[in-house]
Amino acid sequence: MTDARPDDDAIETTMLRLVTERGADKTVCPSEVARALGGPHPDGWGPLMQPVRRIAVRLAHAGRIAILRKGKAVDPDDFRGVYRLSLPGSGAGSQSGV
Repeated sequence: MTDARPDDDAIETTMLRLVTERGADKTVCPSEVARALGGPHPDGWGPLMQPVRRIAVRLAHAGRIAILRKGKAVDPDDFRGVYRLSLPGSGAGSQSGV
């Protein structure tokens, strides 16, 4: 039995696809990215949360996504806690319930 984890390219592709599919003014939870790759069981998606965060930071630096906390874009190098992902400059920070 192999424990094949998705590589960085698979995480990046999935993250960008989900954010794009969700569209402007909407956000994606990082766990949605992990679940899309690791399946519904926490043993599958849980270990992917750190790689998802690392890829999100890299893509935010490249201007390909935005990292939001409490509905506002944050510095990718200086955020903690619960965060969401969105298209850059999409105005997602104006939505409620993020």
